[in-house]
Amino acid sequence: MWWTVIVDENVIFVVMRHFALILAAFAALSCGPRPQEETMTQLAERVFRLASRQTIYMDSLLSARQQAPDAVLCPRTFQGDSLVTSDIGWWCSGFYPGVLWQVYEYSGDETFKALAVKHTRPLEALLGRETDHDIGFQLMSSFGRMARDTGDPSCGSILRAGARTLAARFVPEAGVLRSWNGSRWTIPVIIDNMMNLELLMDYGDREVAEKHALTTARNHFREDGTTFHLVDYDYDGAILGRQTVQGYADNSAWARGQAWALYGYAMMARKEREAGNAALAKTFYDIAAKLEGWILPRLPEDGVPYWDFSQTDYRDASAGAIIASALLDLHALRNGGPDDPALKTAEKILRTLASPDYLSEPGTNGGFLLRHSVGSLPGNSEVDVPLTYADYYFLEALLAFPENGR
Repeated sequence: MWWTVIVDENVIFVVMRHFALILAAFAALSCGPRPQEETMTQLAERVFRLASRQTIYMDSLLSARQQAPDAVLCPRTFQGDSLVTSDIGWWCSGFYPGVLWQVYEYSGDETFKALAVKHTRPLEALLGRETDHDIGFQLMSSFGRMARDTGDPSCGSILRAGARTLAARFVPEAGVLRSWNGSRWTIPVIIDNMMNLELLMDYGDREVAEKHALTTARNHFREDGTTFHLVDYDYDGAILGRQTVQGYADNSAWARGQAWALYGYAMMARKEREAGNAALAKTFYDIAAKLEGWILPRLPEDGVPYWDFSQTDYRDASAGAIIASALLDLHALRNGGPDDPALKTAEKILRTLASPDYLSEPGTNGGFLLRHSVGSLPGNSEVDVPLTYADYYFLEALLAFPENGR
């Protein structure tokens, strides 16, 4: 050992005394109080500070890609060191404007209001598009937030027109809104469609939204509370088939599908409660709560699910962000306290997403906030990449977190 070369007793005493002091110092560090954990308010400040930089960076990338003055490019993902874009017809076209509106809501900075208006206005052209159900996603995340954040009266007329376009997809005999046209299915309905009902609840035909939600509750869910991805209906309402197209198998629980269902029914419960419809509010709340009870014990330790609950390969930050936002809605609906598992799980998910494992560095990742989402692994599309809706629901959940007082 190193001290055997020291022969003077006094030197040995001094060396050993210092060695003891060093050991005591390490013991004090290990047993003493740890640094205080970042509060959720501080976490939100940190994330929105990053979002303010990333959204401006993304706008610059989109502008550099624009080939014609009237061309409209929307961010889709970032893959192979390149920003992947879409036109406004892509179902996610409203989420980047929505992220900008949320940054404006948080910061009050007019820079982001101007950018949000710039990227929102072109989506008005979607009103003439009648091929799918996605107009709810596209308009509520853009014009819906613009209406709330600015009070601009033009938003209401656009949203009401969009609601009429969506309601026209209702098939009365089947009791559902057709998800898309021209496919191998007869009347395909995907669980994602629950998210589009908010447009009808706020700006259109509430009865159509309620009928769709009730029909979906009867036909989309398994006994354990989980949901299939797609149900195909005949024109008389008969079930032609049930599938989980973007999940691992028809009988598996595709994570984002469970997230859409959780969020959609929590939203419907909130809307019905606000309207004073106690019976429907309870019906929709119970559906969400049963699914919540299935999801929570099956999440990984850090809260962010794998892309399918039967798998352990790719995580899906988008599903985690949607689940976190939905859990906060359920927490508010039940007036939960600080020990409510919904609140605690939402916080766990948000802390994980705000960690270096998921959160981007400034000026990287194509301007997206989060990494590690999955679009469709069976389709080999958007696997382990950033996605606009992951960022959108991540910020939405941070704004909704009780500690942030918004």
